[in-house]
Amino acid sequence: QVRLVESGGGLVQPGGSLRLSCVCSTSLFGLYDMNWYRQPPGKQRELVATITKGHMTDYTAAVKGRFTISRDNDENTMYLQMNSLKPEDTAVYYCNLPDLRAWGQGTQVTVFS
Repeated sequence: QVRLVESGGGLVQPGGSLRLSCVCSTSLFGLYDMNWYRQPPGKQRELVATITKGHMTDYTAAVKGRFTISRDNDENTMYLQMNSLKPEDTAVYYCNLPDLRAWGQGTQVTVFS
């Protein structure tokens, strides 16, 4: 069973930055597409960014130009660099490996004035 563990969340002021990490337990990590999702308070979970096994990336419009998804297949780790954070980015952020229906436990990001 694949395990995903997120880290890097926290409290930050608007305009600040955070870098989330997601460590995957399988050494076959490099064969899979990966996603970052988020769930704002009282709202549904939404797809934030995708990175394919070939390192192609895609972003939801709300974060395009501010967030960068990346991966290090040697370290079985995916990242989400979040810059110019806004209060509306406040959410629990989850990493997801869709082919194996695997989810992490989530990491809280709070952007406050």
